[in-house]
Amino acid sequence: MDGTDVQRLAARCAEGLPGTELAHPFGPEWDVHKVRGKVFMLVTEVTGEPMVILKSAPDDAAALRQQYAEITPGYHMNKKHWITLHGGALDEGLVEELVTDSYRLVVEGLPKTRRPMTPAPRGR
Repeated sequence: MDGTDVQRLAARCAEGLPGTELAHPFGPEWDVHKVRGKVFMLVTEVTGEPMVILKSAPDDAAALRQQYAEITPGYHMNKKHWITLHGGALDEGLVEELVTDSYRLVVEGLPKTRRPMTPAPRGR
């Protein structure tokens, strides 16, 4: 799956999650996916390479970076809490799981009264 495929799949997954919106606060070259006003995914080609930037639990982020060459520290984000997906050996199930996990991490940080209904966790 190339980087553009990863972007399309991630965007499709994000659009299906409750309470999400697409914004462009950093300009047209950045698709910023938010839940209740909080960013959980960024999609861009600003470096010339398609990439998807997601929130991740620190331990998960470190393990993912070790396991997959296509997962690097978050581009222009906190390297401990964000990861960047590039094209390559990433399969659809993993991309969908990582998007959903990013969404869930952000939702868990919202006050309970602002949380949309969240999808059930997917197994790894």
